[in-house]
Amino acid sequence: MTKTKQSFARSAGELVAIVVVALGLALGVQAWLVKPYRIPSGSMEPTLKIGQRILVDRIGMHFGSPHIGEVMVFHPPADYTSCADPKQGESGDGVFEPQACDQLQSHEASVTFVKRVVGLPGDHLKIINGHVWRNGKEESAPYAVPCVDNPVCNFPKTIVVPKGDYYMMGDNRPDSEDSRFWGPVPRRWLIGDVFFSYWPIGRIGFL
Repeated sequence: MTKTKQSFARSAGELVAIVVVALGLALGVQAWLVKPYRIPSGSMEPTLKIGQRILVDRIGMHFGSPHIGEVMVFHPPADYTSCADPKQGESGDGVFEPQACDQLQSHEASVTFVKRVVGLPGDHLKIINGHVWRNGKEESAPYAVPCVDNPVCNFPKTIVVPKGDYYMMGDNRPDSEDSRFWGPVPRRWLIGDVFFSYWPIGRIGFL
């Protein structure tokens, strides 16, 4: 093999190695540090708009626990259209029960949702006019869309968030499929909290 061919082979090998390392680093960053997502629905309006691009901190989940008010990306239950207990949330015939869903489902969906943490393990919750009453105190939620005299926003019977689980709701309280209807989310289904918006330009900034 001539020196020219040897040099070319060496350069090609170095390029392949660089690409492999770069790909590995990118995948590692997404798996352990930061991952981008696109907002697919209006359930988090006005905080997050449809099509908005966000970054999610994944490393924090390895060292801490979610807090009330954090916006999280997570996997919902496989059946995110109904509660495991038909007497909670919304019944099969479209009637809204007095109690939000507090029944944990055993199977995780592959899709991802974005919602806000409104209940921690052991919290006592009820929902009046779209606002969460947590352990007897009404949440301070200036980000929530008003929801008065709407059955999807009124679950006056108190529930208890199971140990190890979290209760998630969208800021668009009249139009959000969330824990009210399909129950709490286990910690192991949580991916990370949203900390930055990078698109569109007018909404760039930290959350």
